[in-house]
Amino acid sequence: MLGAFRSALATPDLRKKILFTLGIIIVYRLGATLPAPGVSYKNVQACIQAAQKGQQQDVFSLINLFSGGALLQLSIFALGIMPYITASIIVQLLTVVIPRFEQLKKEGQAGQNKMTQYTRYLTVALAVLQSTGIVALAVRGGLFQVQCPDVIPDSNIFTLIVIVTVMSAGTAIIMWLGELITERGIGNGMSLLIFTSIAARIVAEGKTIFNKGDESGRGALILAVVCVFALVIIATVIFMEQGQRRIPVQYAKRMIGRRMYGGTSTYLPLKVNQAGVIPVIFASSLLYLPDLITKLAFQNKTNWFVEFMSQYVTNQSSWVHLLIYVALIIFFTYFYVAITFNPDERADEMKKFGGFIPGIRPGRPTAEYLNFVLSRITLPGSLYLGIIAILPNLFLSITGSGNNQNFPFGGTAVLIMVGVGLDTMKQIEGQLMQRNYEGFLR
Repeated sequence: MLGAFRSALATPDLRKKILFTLGIIIVYRLGATLPAPGVSYKNVQACIQAAQKGQQQDVFSLINLFSGGALLQLSIFALGIMPYITASIIVQLLTVVIPRFEQLKKEGQAGQNKMTQYTRYLTVALAVLQSTGIVALAVRGGLFQVQCPDVIPDSNIFTLIVIVTVMSAGTAIIMWLGELITERGIGNGMSLLIFTSIAARIVAEGKTIFNKGDESGRGALILAVVCVFALVIIATVIFMEQGQRRIPVQYAKRMIGRRMYGGTSTYLPLKVNQAGVIPVIFASSLLYLPDLITKLAFQNKTNWFVEFMSQYVTNQSSWVHLLIYVALIIFFTYFYVAITFNPDERADEMKKFGGFIPGIRPGRPTAEYLNFVLSRITLPGSLYLGIIAILPNLFLSITGSGNNQNFPFGGTAVLIMVGVGLDTMKQIEGQLMQRNYEGFLR
């Protein structure tokens, strides 16, 4: 592996791409630490420390995860890449509902460019909406859920508009930086920015776990156990992400002019985790909604509904919360796979180009067979996602070392980091193989 890195850096054009990607990542991290105009950096740090001591969970913890902690600092890139992720998911789901989007999807590169344009517009709209809500919560003192100084000392209407505008513009800049990495760098730009945001929190979260465990004299032991547990999770995720069911496909020979085409054998890969990390994001977002609604609707009031929600639904160590979480992940896994993979379209494409599965008739029987196989492998894939998502909750509730947000290798974070790492490594390996160098995977 070290030899592959050395070969990559020794290749001039590949070295330029790697250095360009690193430069964009540095710019992104600088913007994530630079506070927005009108925000008191000193008061923000005091509020963050008070929230950590009180072990408070913020409603926007998922956005804070994807922004690398920039959300709580109310920085220029406070929203991170989350508005773009949400917009991409919405546009992808709308392709099933809106015929115009479905038509654009079939038009090739021109249609894809139009879909990307719609995604950008929706991202900016969502960024304005989310930044407005975050600034409103910051002014009312509901962002940190603890008693602390005002993070926006001068909360007049002009200052608030400037903060919202800067945060929304920051999201647009992040989109641009991600596209620059995709075009001129290595790997998928948006995915790498998410990877960087999550990786930036590892040291800080590890220090938090150590400090909380050090109060009982077991800081080093708990941190070591957490690291071992994280390595086991990462190895499991790598194994499952690489797992796939390969369906053999045979193409019949065809005579076109004087040349013979076809007659080759290939396979159709169906991944065990066909849906990726999307079901976990959907389930996490839905589970944060009850907490948000109760805080905004009832504020400091206490009644049976608020107590029930805080004790069972929003409490991450509650068995009710864990069961609901796993059930939502399984549901969204089947839902997302059904939307993104259409067996009828795949069967028609295979029939059009003379392909068939040995032992299965082309057309409708092929679609039924693909649907049967897909439903069979989606079940273990959904269970795998659910188990990976709740393992940190179970582990940290047993050790008493904090909540899920203090575990840097849990659920969404580890799935994204491993997926992006594998994809980027394969892209570098592909470029090395073109130059007859040995890759990472031998």
